[in-house]
Amino acid sequence: MLKRLLITIAALAGIALTASLGFWQWSRGEQRTALHEATQARARTPAVTPAELLAARDGDDSLLHRPVALRGEWIAARTVFLDNRQMNNAPGFYVVTPLRLEGRQAFVLVQRGWAPRNFIQRERLPPVDTPGGIVEVRGRLAPPPAKLYAFDKEEHGPIRQNLDLARFRAETGLPLLPLSVQQLGAPSEGLLRQWPQAGSGAGKNYGYAFQWWALAALIAILYVWFQLVLPRRRRARAP
Repeated sequence: MLKRLLITIAALAGIALTASLGFWQWSRGEQRTALHEATQARARTPAVTPAELLAARDGDDSLLHRPVALRGEWIAARTVFLDNRQMNNAPGFYVVTPLRLEGRQAFVLVQRGWAPRNFIQRERLPPVDTPGGIVEVRGRLAPPPAKLYAFDKEEHGPIRQNLDLARFRAETGLPLLPLSVQQLGAPSEGLLRQWPQAGSGAGKNYGYAFQWWALAALIAILYVWFQLVLPRRRRARAP
């Protein structure tokens, strides 16, 4: 009797635990879906003005993913080539250049696009055209380029693995704004701009939820079979 009671308690605990984990994963999926939909909605809002961009502060994500159109001048000497970045499954560089906003002493980091790498002469930079004078840049506001590796030491030179915004600010002396711009448009200046589109990632959470619920159902089925059905059949066959 005690054994049967312990088995029942363990089965109920297992069902409760796996079912609750399933509901938790489902709620995480719904949160990610809502966040992705909000991001997509931001992309359809009016373009951010230079004044709104200048008012942005560190940690303020309210302007992220919104479209932006800026006029300014490239600081070509501060162009950085971020290595080991892919576009259309091809390895190469993300080309990043600061842009001085027209008529202002304010600078924003622009992720201009992707360029292929020369794998024979690895230190050779790809031919990227950086026009002089005032240019117009259209894109969307984005966080600074994602880091691939966490280096403790600072990197210098045009080819780098990562670009830390605070360190780059100190290195260049440029008052860079906390957000960057991911430039959009047709290929130009030797650059592709087919940026990867981030999905919500909710499908993985929903998949985990169904796995937990399936495990809860399996525990219930096994309990009913071994603790209720089989004993009843044995008693029915007993002489």
